[in-house]
Amino acid sequence: MFDDPLVFIPIGAVLVVALILLTGIGGFAKGGEFNRKNANKLMRWRIYAQAVAIAVILGYIWFRSRG
Repeated sequence: MFDDPLVFIPIGAVLVVALILLTGIGGFAKGGEFNRKNANKLMRWRIYAQAVAIAVILGYIWFRSRG
């Protein structure tokens, strides 16, 4: 699996989504000014990042299936 260098692109996309999600969850848990200011923005970024990650994963699968 890791002998293909292109596999790191979808893995990176998933890690970006996880980082945004964990930052948002941490902000919800902590509360305060950071949460009030950034909660909605972080969740919107997560949705955009998830859409990009899904497109990257599907593109990777399509590219690899073509040989």
